[in-house]
Amino acid sequence: MAERLPTREEALALLQQYNKSEALIRHALAVEAVMRYCARKRGQDVEQWGVIGLVHDLDYEQFPEQHCHKSEQILREHGWPEEYIRAVLSHGWGICTEVEPKSDLEKTLFAIDELTGLVAATAIVRPSKSVLDMEPKSVKKKWKEKSFAAGVNREVIEKGAALLGVDVNELIGDAILGMREAAGQIGLAGNSASRV
Repeated sequence: MAERLPTREEALALLQQYNKSEALIRHALAVEAVMRYCARKRGQDVEQWGVIGLVHDLDYEQFPEQHCHKSEQILREHGWPEEYIRAVLSHGWGICTEVEPKSDLEKTLFAIDELTGLVAATAIVRPSKSVLDMEPKSVKKKWKEKSFAAGVNREVIEKGAALLGVDVNELIGDAILGMREAAGQIGLAGNSASRV
């Protein structure tokens, strides 16, 4: 019998059960959107990539000291497939886990997790406050300012891009295009949306 795969609805319910912070939920939705975009671009399973993106930081709000490890426990208790659990663990590689990203999915999650934060921070300081009119060069400009979004680990993004064998600029472009698809949900549709 085939393994039953978790649905987006189940993933979202689990995320909301363990996370009340609007910022963390928006981050999860941003990562989900970029994962879905990248999966489509690479001809991969869009649903699987999106669901994993949605729950990647499941434990972060309540169990920051046990980040990734508590997620493993929670997902296992809910009967999630090992492949999904391994992917969630791999995004903490070298930070809080020893699980090295191996698959395209895992490498993508590792690379874009930090990057979505940088893209969001860049969008917020733009006049439009939006990802809808943003280009990769805007993010690259902010990338060089170490004090800007100082919590974003640029080395992790570079390491992720290298794992994927893609240029950082291409990765930034993918992140922007993915986040555009969820701009309203993640609060980055900007001023134009508020005037509608």
